[in-house]
Amino acid sequence: MPRISSATKIKQYAALTIGLFALVGCETADKLSKVGQEPVLTAIQDPRTQPGYRPVQMPMPIKEVERYNANSLWRTGNRAFFQDQRAKRVGDIVTVNVTISDKAAFENTSKSSRSDAKNSGTGGALGGAINTLALPASASADALASINSSDNFQGTGSIDRTESLKTTVAAVVTQVLPNSNLVIEGRQEVRVNHEVRELIVAGVVRPQDIASDNTVESTKIAEARIGYGGRGQISVAQQPKYGSQVLDIVLPF
Repeated sequence: MPRISSATKIKQYAALTIGLFALVGCETADKLSKVGQEPVLTAIQDPRTQPGYRPVQMPMPIKEVERYNANSLWRTGNRAFFQDQRAKRVGDIVTVNVTISDKAAFENTSKSSRSDAKNSGTGGALGGAINTLALPASASADALASINSSDNFQGTGSIDRTESLKTTVAAVVTQVLPNSNLVIEGRQEVRVNHEVRELIVAGVVRPQDIASDNTVESTKIAEARIGYGGRGQISVAQQPKYGSQVLDIVLPF
């Protein structure tokens, strides 16, 4: 592996520093241009056109063919005699009741201790000869070498976390899977006093789990992705400055 000279390292650090200051400067100028203005809400758009969007692909059973019974108004596969108003097609809207109430507490303690001692020496006639010819008067061939080692380790860790969230959000059906399961995605933004609160919900739901009032519980969403946060003046004040974030990443200790 070729060795990098000090001059090359200095040039690399200088280029990195200049690029960092340029990036911070552009972002700072953008923030300064928005002083006193309310955060801009995101425009309503098709989730499928967003960067990173990928259609859901899963193993699916064989799709059943609809059958109509002679002399009957009933159609096989209907969940009710009259037209079902619950979401079932792409573009339909379903209300998601987001309920998160988690509590976790863990406490771990580990402790290890190890000691080792080794002695080496020579006795008898050979030991006497070594004492006479090679060793000083204060040494003895009976204890030529002595090695002692000890190791102690003790670690303690604990986690105490409580999360609680209860709200509702309307989601749009973006895809209908071959087994009739619905892929939904919803986004809600509320602006209050220069602060935008964002709620994002996405996942896969069964049509059977959608209640008669066209609502579904978040606990029944498979592959659920729920995000709750905000952006604005308060969110900026709660985050460390860019310099601190860079130092936390760069510094090795």
